[in-house]
Parts: sequence; C-alpha cells; structure tokens
Amino acid sequence: MKRESLTKELNSFNNLPPQRKSYDEIVDLFARGASCADVLAFRPSEETQERLRDLLRRNAADELTEEEAAELGRFGELEHLMQLIKARAQEYLKTKT
Repeated sequence: MKRESLTKELNSFNNLPPQRKSYDEIVDLFARGASCADVLAFRPSEETQERLRDLLRRNAADELTEEEAAELGRFGELEHLMQLIKARAQEYLKTKT
C-alpha cells in the first residue's frame, strides 16, 4: 500500500463511528506488533469508554434502539475477547520469567 493511501486511511479513523473505532483500536494494537505488556496495558480510548457508558446508561433506562442494543452486545463480545487475550498474555509472561 502506498504511503499516501495509508496516511489517508489512518486519518479516516477519526471519522469512524464509535462502534467501529472500538474494533479498530484493538486491530491497531495487534497490527503494531503489540507485546504482552502492551496488551495488558491496553485500555479503550476515552471516546469509546464514553460511548459504552452512554449505551449502558440508556440500556438501564430501556431506551436503546435495536441497533444500539446490538452495538452494546458487540462491546460485550470485544470486552470478553480482550479479557481472554489479557489472561493468555499474563500466562505467557509468567512462563517467560
């Protein structure tokens, strides 16, 4: 991929809807060649966390659309996946020391 198109693609990240950014944050983590320490230190962006808080608040008030409920479900799936990855990274670090 040409540098120009890669730069354009990375800059378009800022225009993604929050639900896509959460996936892209994780994809970027691994695409950068994250170490176990990087994986364990990973936290979603403030924007992603704020979106999740909003969805959780609105879910508690029974105010979510079907699309938003599906988005909240995807957040849950991503969180579960990251918990599994972090647990495996911790185990991997234990065996290396």
